[in-house]
Amino acid sequence: MSEKWNAKDNLKPKGLEGISDQQIEYHFETHYKGYVNKLNEIWEKLPSVDRSKANQNYSEFRELKLEETFNFDGSLLHELYFQNLNKEHNPVPDSFKKEVEKSFGSYEKWVEDFKATGVAFRGWSLLVFDFNTGALRNIGADVHNTNGIWNAMVLLALDVYEHAYYTDYGPKRAPYLDAFMKNVDWKHVEKRLEKAKKMYAIFKE
Repeated sequence: MSEKWNAKDNLKPKGLEGISDQQIEYHFETHYKGYVNKLNEIWEKLPSVDRSKANQNYSEFRELKLEETFNFDGSLLHELYFQNLNKEHNPVPDSFKKEVEKSFGSYEKWVEDFKATGVAFRGWSLLVFDFNTGALRNIGADVHNTNGIWNAMVLLALDVYEHAYYTDYGPKRAPYLDAFMKNVDWKHVEKRLEKAKKMYAIFKE
């Protein structure tokens, strides 16, 4: 029996500042759901693929396993991205600012680094909690399944693929990064941070 990933329609944000409902509609329905559909297609094929022909140059098994991670991470990161967005504009919690100060010196320096990561990479800027060291890190990824850190939890996901902003801004990424930061659901980020800190306490044991 194959696994199945269900698209989460309740994650679609609306009424954001600087990110139109049309932009979200294209992004959510075409790109996010496209990854979910392909992941399910791969999971349907994997149980019956011929593993005796596995080969690192080319084999159906290799291709399915490779694209499994691409579409799995694509589904997951997009869900985190949409969860991170909220029109309510809740303020940045002091608890979050204190945590980023430990790793970046100040909240402002973290924002500068997070945005710079979003400019430097083709796919994602991700704030993660590194369970190996207890530090917060901004990591960039050109595609969904590269450049990750093992034993890390994503706290904030910023999609910088062109499909995330072209409807609203064309080739101009900078105003999209500013719009994203205005719409971050900090309550969600704070909740994930608290969960990560609890997990880190266990991880250290």
